[in-house]
Amino acid sequence: MDKNTEEFYTRLKVELDMSNTWPALYLFKFIVPSENDNIVRVEQAFDCMGAVKTGKFTSISVDVQVKDSQEIVDKYLEVSTIKGIVSL
Repeated sequence: MDKNTEEFYTRLKVELDMSNTWPALYLFKFIVPSENDNIVRVEQAFDCMGAVKTGKFTSISVDVQVKDSQEIVDKYLEVSTIKGIVSL
């Protein structure tokens, strides 16, 4: 992981800890190109909790009960390897 990416996730973790009490419900939102196995990979990262196809890109929102901010950061890192994914 490069230094900028590491700094981003460190700041995100601090902000999450300042604005949440753990465990908490967290809404992950992503946009991925509707190609190959992108949607399946995101669904698998969240135990196939659902996605809705809308055309060229697919918007995926997943509400997940998380134990702490590190779990959120880990999930973002896990899906960051998906080509073209945008985390919102």
